[in-house]
Amino acid sequence: QVQLVESGGGLVQPGGSLRLSCAASGSISGIRSMGWYRQAPGEQRELVAGITNGGSTNYADSVKGRFTISRDNAKNTVYLQMNSLKFEDTAVYYCNFLTTTYIIYWGQGTQVTVSS
Repeated sequence: QVQLVESGGGLVQPGGSLRLSCAASGSISGIRSMGWYRQAPGEQRELVAGITNGGSTNYADSVKGRFTISRDNAKNTVYLQMNSLKFEDTAVYYCNFLTTTYIIYWGQGTQVTVSS
C-alpha cells in the first residue's frame, strides 16, 4: 500500500525558511505529477505548487518568487522550499501525487506556522 510521508513542517518567524519533503513508501510507478496544497483554518484547500514528470512547474500567485518545488524521480520524493515566509502562509501543507492511471495519493499533512 502506498503512503506519502511528509516532513519538514514547524514553527518559523516571518521572513524565515522551511523545506518540506514528501516521499512515497511502497511501490508506486507512473507518477504524472506531484504537488503541494495547503489548508488554513476555515479555508478551502488550495494548490500551492505543482511539478510534472517533465519538470514543468506552476505556482499560486501568492507564493511565486518565494517558494520552489522540486522532485527526485529516483526517490519518488517531492520538495517544497519556502523562503520569505509570511503570516498568511500558516496552514497545514499536504503533498499530492497523481499517477498516469489517475490515482491520487495524499500525504497526512504537516503544519507550518509562521509567527513572531
